[in-house]
Amino acid sequence: MAVAPAAARPRPGGGRLFIIVGLLLALVAFGAVFLLGSVGGGGAIGGPSTTVVIAKQAIPLRHQITEGDLSTAKIALTGNEASLNNIYGSTKDVVNLIAQINISKGAAITSDMLAKDINLVPTGAAPAYLPLAKGYVAMTVPTGELQGVAGHISTGDYVTVIVSGSVNAVSTKTGQTGITKVVSKTVFTNLRIIGLGPASANVTSAGGGSSTTSSGSSATTGITSSLTVELTQCDAEFMTWFLNNMQIKYTLESYKDYGTAPTDSQDPACPAITAAGGVTQTQVDARYHFTSL
Repeated sequence: MAVAPAAARPRPGGGRLFIIVGLLLALVAFGAVFLLGSVGGGGAIGGPSTTVVIAKQAIPLRHQITEGDLSTAKIALTGNEASLNNIYGSTKDVVNLIAQINISKGAAITSDMLAKDINLVPTGAAPAYLPLAKGYVAMTVPTGELQGVAGHISTGDYVTVIVSGSVNAVSTKTGQTGITKVVSKTVFTNLRIIGLGPASANVTSAGGGSSTTSSGSSATTGITSSLTVELTQCDAEFMTWFLNNMQIKYTLESYKDYGTAPTDSQDPACPAITAAGGVTQTQVDARYHFTSL
């Protein structure tokens, strides 16, 4: 009578191999979950990662934001946050806007925190001084509808300055006869506007909503009557000469041509306020060559 062969005994250590393989697979799975969570910024695992502009440092109320104030971070937006449309993805979209509140370091910047015109921001906690670069001063110049681009110039814009007048105002020669020679010439470019006054157009906030004054009333309508610009003390002397002796007109530059805000002692010809030494028609003609045009 045939006898069934005995079942083969498992090889010693065979089960241990499966246990080791299982542990390795578990470790790999755990690592993948941890990695996805890190990439997602701590939000929903595997959720979308969105680049947002954040405050690199504390930004005070009424401060005009510069590139140095900003940084970016990636965060995972979930639920209602995923539909936010007032965040910024690029620092270029925030530069030159005005803080309507005190913004903490590391906070994500949204459009309802910002305005396009400092005149519409409450003045209760205004900074004690203007954020002027070393060697630069603030100067207020007159403007109007025809002179100042019909009120389209706003804080943070950059303008050029054109002067027009008789060459006799510049020439040191006397007893000139004949037809008076008149000249128009651009004398300043990339002149940064840091303030408007006293009237301002009905400027909207950075988020697109209507802004109001600190008293809650609507913004004053009308054409701005003055521009406050940032320039060196040396250029301020030239500007004063032009204001007293020639007609001045401003043109508004395209935002694509905007320069950068002045930095400390940026102009080697006028690194400090004490470098200004006075201006006469001789210095004006030597710099701008009106008589040789």
